[in-house]
Amino acid sequence: MDRRSFVKVTGLGMGALMLPISGRLIAAEALTEKLDIALKRSLADAALAAAKTAGASYCDVRIGRYLNQFVVTREDKVQNVVNTESTGVGIRVIANGTWGFAASNDLTATSIARAAQQAVAIAKANSRLTRTPVELAPVKGVGEVSWATPIKKNAMEVPIKEKVDLLLSVNAAAMNAGASFVNSILFLVNEQKYFASTDGSYIDQDVHRIWAPLNITAVDKESGKFRNRSGLSAPMGMGYEYLDPKPEGRIAMPGGLVGYSTSYDMIEDAKLGAEQAKEKLKAKSVKPGKYDLVLDPHHLWLTIHENVGHPTELDRVLGYEANYAGTSFATLDKWKSKDFKYGAEIVNLFADKTQPHSLGAVGYDDEGVKTKRWDIVKDGILVNYQAIRDQAHILGEKESHGCCYADSWNSVQFQRMANISLAPGKEKLTPDEMISQVEDGIYIVGAGSFSIDQQRYNAQFGGQLFYEIKNGKITEMLEDVAYQIRTPEFWASCAAICDERDYRLGGSFFDGKGQPSQISAVSHGSSTARFNGINVINTARNLG
Repeated sequence: MDRRSFVKVTGLGMGALMLPISGRLIAAEALTEKLDIALKRSLADAALAAAKTAGASYCDVRIGRYLNQFVVTREDKVQNVVNTESTGVGIRVIANGTWGFAASNDLTATSIARAAQQAVAIAKANSRLTRTPVELAPVKGVGEVSWATPIKKNAMEVPIKEKVDLLLSVNAAAMNAGASFVNSILFLVNEQKYFASTDGSYIDQDVHRIWAPLNITAVDKESGKFRNRSGLSAPMGMGYEYLDPKPEGRIAMPGGLVGYSTSYDMIEDAKLGAEQAKEKLKAKSVKPGKYDLVLDPHHLWLTIHENVGHPTELDRVLGYEANYAGTSFATLDKWKSKDFKYGAEIVNLFADKTQPHSLGAVGYDDEGVKTKRWDIVKDGILVNYQAIRDQAHILGEKESHGCCYADSWNSVQFQRMANISLAPGKEKLTPDEMISQVEDGIYIVGAGSFSIDQQRYNAQFGGQLFYEIKNGKITEMLEDVAYQIRTPEFWASCAAICDERDYRLGGSFFDGKGQPSQISAVSHGSSTARFNGINVINTARNLG
C-alpha cells in the first residue's frame, strides 16, 4: 500500500508518512502463525551451500515473515481494518570482493538455491566495476540462538473487536470533552526474522512494535478557526500491555500536564487533548525573541532524531545518501580532531540497540552482529558515528556497531539509525525545579512540524503545546511558536537536564531512508532539558 492509498483509506493527512504495509491481505487469525524453525534452517543451509558452490566468499540469508495490522477510526465510525503478511528470503553474498543480492518468495530449497546462485552472478558482474573490495569487520558465529521482544501480551492475539471498542471509546471521550473531530489508530507490527550466515550463525528473532496515534481538532464555529492536538503516546517495542494504563507508566508534568512512559492511557490523553485543543483557540500568540526553552521528552525526541541521529549515520557522513537525503555537517575531520564540540559538557548522546521497550531493540542486527550501546557525543565532544560491518574499518574499529537493518526480506540490509538518546542529568532535578530557575522562557511539549537543511545543520522546530514561563512559573498557553537553531550552537546552549526519574522514550515508527526507500522504527529517549537563549519566531506572522 502506498502513501496515497493510505491517506485515502484513513482520511488522515499525515504528511510524508511511509508505511511498511505491503504483501498480501490475510485474516486476522493468520497473524499469530509462525514458520517452522526446522524449515527455516533447511532453507538457509540450501542457500549457504549454493552460494559457496557458486564462488561466494561470504553469504548471509534472511528468512522473514513481516506482519502488519492497522485499525483506523474516526469519531463513531471504523474506517478500516487491514491485516497483511509478506514472507520470503533475501540472500546477500560477496564474490570477487563485491556485494550481490537476490530474493525469492518461493520457500522451496530449489528456488532458494537458485536465488543464491543469482546473487553470486550479480556480485561477479558488479565486480568488474569495483575499485575497492568489500572489507568486513569480523563476526564470530553464535550457532543457534533466539531473541524476542519481551512482551506480556501479543497484540496480534487481541480480538479486533476489543481494539475497535478501545478506539471508539477514545473518540467518544474526546468528543464528550469538546472535540469537533477525532481520529484514532492502532499500528501493530510483528517481524519474524531468521538470519544465517557462513560465519556460523543461525539466529531466530521475534520483534514486536505498537503505536496508538490520535489527532484531535477543536473548531470555533463563529470564526471558523481550528486547532489540533496530536496524542502524546510514543511508539514502543512492546506488546498490547502498553495500552493497559498503570500508575507507574504515568508521569506528572508541570502545569497539570501528563506524560507517559511504559504504559499509555489513551482515553485520558484524548480527554486532555480535547481540552487543550480548545484552549489553543484562545491562546496568546508568541512574541518573537530569545527565550530559554524547556523541552519535554515528548518533544525533544524529534530534535534528537533530526540533528543527532541522522548527521551521525556514517553513510551520510561519507556522502552515500547525498542524492536522496543529504550529507552531514559532522564530517570525519571533526571526529578525527577529537575536540569538536557538538554540545555543552553536560551533553552525552548515546546509541543503544538493547534499550528496553525501544523500537530499535533487537538481540542481533540484520548482519548477525550482537547489539550494544556506544557513545556518540561524550561530555559534549563528538566521539563516534553509527557504522556497520563494511564501514567499521573506516573508523579504525574492529567490529560493527550492530545497526544494520532491512525493512523486508526482499530489501538489501544497510546502515540504519540506532536508538539515539540524550543521557539524563547526573544531578537530582525535576521539571518543576527546572522551570523555577527560568525567568523568561517557553515550555514545549509534543512534536510538531519541522524543517532542516541537507547537512542537518540549520533547523526549525514546532511542537504541540507551548506555555509561557515568567519568573519561574508557567503563566499561560502560547500559540504560533517555532524555534530556529544551528545544531552545535543549540546543543552548546543546553544548560540543564533532568535526572533519570523523568527519562522517557519517543520515536519514529516510519523513518525513511535509501533508494529504493526503506522504513525503519527508532526510539529516542531523554529527560526534560533546558536550552538557553534560543531564537523563537511567530509562525503566524511569518506566514503573513
